[in-house]
Amino acid sequence: MAMTDLTAPIPTDSREKLYADLSPSALAPLWSCLETLVPRAPMSECVPALWNYDDVRPLLLRAGALISAEEAIRRVLILENPGLPGCACITPTLYAGLQLILPGEVAPAHRHTQSAFRFIIEGEGAFTTVRGERLPMSPGDLVLTPNFEWHDHGHDGCAPVIWLDGLDIPLIRSLQAGFAENSSSAQQNADLPTGYNAATWGAGLRPPYAAQQHKRVERFIYHYREWRDGLKLLSARGDRDPAGLYTLEFSNPVDGGSILPTMSAFCQLLRAGEYTRWQQRTDGLVYHVVEGAGVVEIGDVFRSSIAIRDTFVVPPWMKFRLLAEQDLVLFSYSDRATQERLDLWRERVEKSESI
Repeated sequence: MAMTDLTAPIPTDSREKLYADLSPSALAPLWSCLETLVPRAPMSECVPALWNYDDVRPLLLRAGALISAEEAIRRVLILENPGLPGCACITPTLYAGLQLILPGEVAPAHRHTQSAFRFIIEGEGAFTTVRGERLPMSPGDLVLTPNFEWHDHGHDGCAPVIWLDGLDIPLIRSLQAGFAENSSSAQQNADLPTGYNAATWGAGLRPPYAAQQHKRVERFIYHYREWRDGLKLLSARGDRDPAGLYTLEFSNPVDGGSILPTMSAFCQLLRAGEYTRWQQRTDGLVYHVVEGAGVVEIGDVFRSSIAIRDTFVVPPWMKFRLLAEQDLVLFSYSDRATQERLDLWRERVEKSESI
C-alpha cells in the first residue's frame, strides 16, 4: 500500500473543497476560530461611552409629551452601547435605560424572568409596588424588582420622575429564557403598609419563619440616606478598596450575597483631588454619577469629564481610572454576581500609588 507523504504541501483548492463540504453537514473547522473562541485575554465589542444627562433629559421629556405611559408600557430611552448597535444593551450582558413617569401616570403591572432594579435620578412622588407594598422613591434610592415579581409604577406627585433602569436582559436572552406576563389589573393592591419591607429586611432583622420559606431576594429598597451615611463613615476610617476608592456593595440580607442573582451593585466615594489606580475587571461596569464631578479615563481611547447625573460604561477588561475634581459619589452595577457564581470574575489593579 502506498504511503501518503504528510510533508507534501496541500493544495489550497483541496482545503477550500473540504470547507465547502463541511457546511452542508452542519460542521465547521475549530482551528479557523479557536483564538476567537478561547482568546488569550477577554475580548468584547463593547466600547466606552458616556451619556450626558443634560443632553438626554430634554429628549426623554419630548418622548413624554408624545407617547403616553399606557401606550409605551414603560417609557424608556435605552442607553445602547455604540459598539453593539441594535442589541439594546450597554454591555454584552446588561441593559440600561432612562425611564420617565409623569404625574398621574401608571406604568402597568407585569412580571418577567429578567431581574431588574431602578436607581432614582430626579423627582419625588413616584412609587413602585412590589409584592403588595408601595415603595416611595426619592433620588438616590435603589429599588429592586426581582425575577418574576409583579411590579407596577405610579406617580402621585407634581413633577417628572426619572430613574435609571438596570436589567440582565441580554444575559437572559443569550440563555433563551426570557418571557413576561401582564397583569389583568393595572396596579396591584397595596396590602402592606409602606415601610414594611424596610422594617423587616432592612434593619438587620427578618421575620421569624423558616429560612427555607424565604425567596432568593427579600429586600426591595435601599435608601440613599442610609448608603450615603455608610460611605461617609467608611471614608472617616480611611478604609479604601485596592483601587483607592471608598466602596460599599449593596448586600442581600437573605444570604449576604449580591442584591440580585445575576447583578451586583455598588456605591463609591472618591475625595476631591484624588486619582484611583488603574484597574481592569472582567465585568463590564455601568456607572452613574450621584454627586460631584471629575474625569474618567478608559484605556488609551477614551477620556471624558463626568458630572452629576451622567452615566458611563467601562467595557470588560479595559483599563480605567477616575479623577475627582469635586467629591465624587458613584453608583455602579455589573454582572459580577454571575461571573463569581461561575468562578470567572478576575481583576487587576496597578500596584503603584495613586497620582
